[in-house]
Amino acid sequence: MAAKKKTAVSAAPPDAKAVIATLESMADKKVRDGMARYGIPNDHALGISVGALRALAKKLGKSHALALELWDSGIYEARILASFLGEPAELTPAQMDRICRDFDNWATCDTMAFALFDRSPHAFAKIAAWSKKTAEFEKRAAFALLASVALHDKAASNAAFIKTLPLIERAADDERNFVKKGVSWALRSIGGRNLELCEASLELAKKLAASDDATERWIGKDTLRDLSRPAVQKKLRARAKAAAR
Repeated sequence: MAAKKKTAVSAAPPDAKAVIATLESMADKKVRDGMARYGIPNDHALGISVGALRALAKKLGKSHALALELWDSGIYEARILASFLGEPAELTPAQMDRICRDFDNWATCDTMAFALFDRSPHAFAKIAAWSKKTAEFEKRAAFALLASVALHDKAASNAAFIKTLPLIERAADDERNFVKKGVSWALRSIGGRNLELCEASLELAKKLAASDDATERWIGKDTLRDLSRPAVQKKLRARAKAAAR
């Protein structure tokens, strides 16, 4: 009599409570106490390095539902972990807005933009919408996301980024530290894509650098200094040459 084949039993997806318990077991007071040096509030933090969170994310595997549960916990490390576990294709505009409203520091804002949001089909729409926000980290999210898309989305057209330059110009007088740095990051990232976008970014940067507004001048000069570097120009010329072959 032939032996019966055993039916494979798939492992249950990780439970949010179990993951949070794992995070709590990884807590390091020294790491937590050192967060203030980087401008990250530690009121709801455990003290775990980003490297350790990335390693845990690899073990857990992608799970959008788990990512949303972890975000809702309010724990800093759980929110960073959520950005590594979420699925861009499953993100809804409402979910992105809800998460954006919760941003209260640059680290969760930037990590979510850089690791998850920038791969969403709703990214450009959210950049436009969030650029009109008044809260500091919600507004930063627009430009952190724009910078991340510029760095990661190889298929996006030059025209798509040219359309965002007026958003940058309108926000360039916002003197709040995390907004102005986000705006500069976005403009420099767009200019770093190719020669055409570099020229457009430098044109705006020159206009801002000549402004009577101190914040606009800072952003303009920061961008001019970065994009005019010989190493950047060499890379862009090489990229253009390779594309022309």
